[in-house]
Amino acid sequence: MSPRHATSRFTSKRKCLTGLVAGAVTAGAAAMTVVSAGPALSAQTPTASRPAAHQAEQVPVPRTGKALHARPVGNDPRVKMHAVAEQKKKLPTAADVLKLAESQVGTTENATGSSKFNQWFMTTPYAKAGVARYGGSVSDYANASWCDMFVTWVGDTLGVKGMGGDAFTPGHAKWFASQGRWGSTPKPGAVVFFSWNGGGIDGIDHVGLVVKDNHDGTIQTIEGNTDDAVKVRTRSTSTVVGYGYPDYQQ
Repeated sequence: MSPRHATSRFTSKRKCLTGLVAGAVTAGAAAMTVVSAGPALSAQTPTASRPAAHQAEQVPVPRTGKALHARPVGNDPRVKMHAVAEQKKKLPTAADVLKLAESQVGTTENATGSSKFNQWFMTTPYAKAGVARYGGSVSDYANASWCDMFVTWVGDTLGVKGMGGDAFTPGHAKWFASQGRWGSTPKPGAVVFFSWNGGGIDGIDHVGLVVKDNHDGTIQTIEGNTDDAVKVRTRSTSTVVGYGYPDYQQ
């Protein structure tokens, strides 16, 4: 589908466009894989000015003349455990995502239908991948429906794993399903996909983020491109096609 197919500004049932998913992107039978590659690291011989990372740390000899045992710093399991713990601390939570999304409430588009999320999306690999898959050009995203661009911006800004990156809502939903991250439970921070007239995944019209389940047949959400702005909404679960579950730190 070309991005131009969703650029109309005068319909309440506009579908958002798509872009590249971090990692593998699957929409229908098409699949793309992005591989980040860098120069290979070569072994280096330790020198007096630049010791190897795994070289034993030399402890000063005390006045008694007896040397302490050298500690292999690079292989110390305590160092590795500490590094893993620090990495886990940096992983975003659902609360982090909702806090960032809420901070954008009130953000609107301009008179041409473009928002800051459109402008950001066009500078990312997501837009180029969307053009490769659906046709059109990157400039088509300038004033296209931006509900999924908003969700993608939130996930990308925080570095959320398993969030995907899209602007075409059916494609984004299919990616979640292909990753085994698709279900029917409205968890906080889940990406929620709506269809106003049914039709399953291919009939998805809109997307947002779940704030909470109200346990009365409705959910509270934060959505972009709803009445041309980012807003908090209460939606009936009868309009929900399904939920995508990012990989949040528990």
